[in-house]
Amino acid sequence: MFDYCVIGGGIVGVATAHRILASRPGASLVLVDKAASLAAHQTGHNSGVIHSGIYYEPGSLKARYCRRGAQWTKEFAAAHDIPYRVCGKLLVATDSAEHDRMVALYERSVANGVAVERLDAAELARREPHVTGLGALFVPDTGIIDFTRVTEALADRVRTDGGRIVLGAEITAIDENSDAVTVSGPSGSWRARRLVVCGGLQADRLARAAGLPITLRIVPFRGEYYQLPPRRADLVRTLIYPIPDPELPFLGVHLSPTIDGGLTVGPNAVLGLSREGYRKGGIDPRDAREVLGYRGFHRLAAANVGTGLRELRNSLFRRGYLAQCRRYCPELTLADLLPREAGIRAQAVLPDGTLAHDFLIERTARSVHVLNAPSPAATSALPIADHIVAQLDI
Repeated sequence: MFDYCVIGGGIVGVATAHRILASRPGASLVLVDKAASLAAHQTGHNSGVIHSGIYYEPGSLKARYCRRGAQWTKEFAAAHDIPYRVCGKLLVATDSAEHDRMVALYERSVANGVAVERLDAAELARREPHVTGLGALFVPDTGIIDFTRVTEALADRVRTDGGRIVLGAEITAIDENSDAVTVSGPSGSWRARRLVVCGGLQADRLARAAGLPITLRIVPFRGEYYQLPPRRADLVRTLIYPIPDPELPFLGVHLSPTIDGGLTVGPNAVLGLSREGYRKGGIDPRDAREVLGYRGFHRLAAANVGTGLRELRNSLFRRGYLAQCRRYCPELTLADLLPREAGIRAQAVLPDGTLAHDFLIERTARSVHVLNAPSPAATSALPIADHIVAQLDI
């Protein structure tokens, strides 16, 4: 029997395994994941941004852990020779409504203790000649990194500290009693005194398998990206974001330099009918039934018909997607939008149709379940891990 079992090979699960062993030398731990490699889903399919914490409700877990996690991520990367770059981020207001939201976002950033600078249109044009807008917020501490490499380095630390990592092992049953928790699936079973579940796209299913009385459901949203051609790689020096809609958890289509020297644009946010199907148009019958049969999704869809139709249209027709980008970078053309693999966001939706905006973690006597950990979870992984470790002591 192990002291600890962690389900989930994304960055949050691996960071948690690392922090457990770092704080409990000599403990035995096994981490299991059904994928053939670590960081196979959300961790390995994001834009690689080290977020600053500007967006989030003051006092929320996201606001607290993102700011702390950004610094920890940079320190961890430096200590393990993982390349990263602090390039800064510009949030660009392109009309009067966005300008008003920009002012409110500036006030939120101050409340969150995030360094930020307000720019007028002239200063924006001076700093980024290919970007246009009424003004912008500049967040200097935002960076870029490869979170898959961070996850692999964390996994190396887990192994060095005596932990075992088992891949290709799907968990279909969780049995908890007063003495231990047993997790099992087609590849075998593992028994531990304490369990942590960082299930990502499967978080709700694993929680129900463990007997948690949850009513939320994970609804997958596809985030479709494009890669700009190499000749466009120096189009911008910083990350370029629109001013987000505060009612939605998505940050909008943005231009993102990548740590390997590329430049991507995206993502949008389209309902996915396959939790782990990255091919456009892919449908998993079970996933589709669970989403379309969930009353919370019906209420969410009814409240966001316009937004949903717009995202779907832009997914089907590149011209609509391009129009979103050209609001702040008007010289982009259809020829600039080259195919790139999509990502899928695991978004917890409640029965009343509202989205779980903050990180959401529940526990039983012997287990801790991470039920909602979308962006900025990669940036926040180490503080989230410490929060989970503290929960294990309760």
